Parts: sequence; structure tokens; C-alpha cells
Amino acid sequence: MPAARESLLDAAYQALARRPWSAVRMVDVAAAAGVSRQTLYNEFGSKDGLARALVRREADGYLAGVDRALAGPSDPRDRLAATAEWMMSAAHQNALVRAMLTGSWSERLPAPAPAAVPSTATAPAQRRADGPLPSPGDFVALVRDRAVAVLYGADPLAPPDTAELARSCELAVRLALSCVAAPPAGGGVADLVRAALPARPRA
Repeated sequence: MPAARESLLDAAYQALARRPWSAVRMVDVAAAAGVSRQTLYNEFGSKDGLARALVRREADGYLAGVDRALAGPSDPRDRLAATAEWMMSAAHQNALVRAMLTGSWSERLPAPAPAAVPSTATAPAQRRADGPLPSPGDFVALVRDRAVAVLYGADPLAPPDTAELARSCELAVRLALSCVAAPPAGGGVADLVRAALPARPRA
């Protein structure tokens, strides 16, 4: 992603932390990023385009964090517990991630609706941002499938049927999401996941 585009998204995210999206002005975002307003419009097309790109970047960052958590400890249950911890912490630290995972978009946040017509953006990243975002259910499936792929691939003795492993992975994901809405006492989502899963989740 070009440096100007990344700087503009950083500036938009920081502006959103201070005021509702409706009060964020394009001229202020451009000034904070140290670029011209024309550069901002060249990259995103409009404020709606900037909103879609910002939400898309946060979605990608969330999924990259999932991948890092899954690449952690060798024990499958510990990997799923680490993934659940990441999901919960990401949702509590980032209002956009929380809205994407729960489907609860407040008035302070940019609307995640895709472009009304097929994107004509010249930047490939913006064409992707203009497309539809995953729904909360899609995010469950994306994280579950990533976990299955990593854990199944790490087990050379795993048989072809992955149904049991997929159930364990989905259980961990849904437990983490429930903790986003109603955090457990002491923030112990990892302990909940470990207690709910078999000692060695596998296919």
C-alpha cells in the first residue's frame, strides 16, 4: 500500500478516535497526513470511499492477528485459546473491529456499506475496499477455517475427516465472541476455551 494511502488511513483512524465519523472532515484528514486534499480524493474518491478503506484495513489487521495467534504454541488447545484472547482484545481495543464482529454499528462509526455501483477506483486497494465486507457470520467462518487449516496441517496423523476439529474451532471462536459482548470475570477467555475443548482438538 502506498505510503500516502497508509498515512491517510492512520489520520482517519486517529480522527475517529476523537470525534464521530460525521464530524471528521476530509481536509483535516489530509492535513494530518501531510498530503493535499486532492491526493486524498485521488486515493479514496470520497469520504465514503475513505470509510470503506478504513474498515477494510481494520478487518485485514484483525485477520492478520488471528493468523499470528494461530502460529503460536504447538498445542492446538493453546493456539485456540491464544486466538480467542486476540479476538477479545482486538474487539475491546478497536471499535471498528467490535462493530464488524458483532454487527452493532454506532452512529460514531463510518458506515460499512459497499459502493452503490461497481468500483471505478484506479487504486487496486480501493477497488477491493469498495466491495462487500464480511458479515459477523462470515468472520466466524473465516477464523474457524483458518484455525482448521493450521491445526490440521500441523498434525501429520490427522485423518481426512475434519468435522470434529471444525466443531472445536468454531466453539472457540463463538466463545470468544460471547466474551466480547459479556466479558468473563477477570477476562479469562483463554481458560474458558481450554475448559470447553477436548484435551487435544483434532480431526
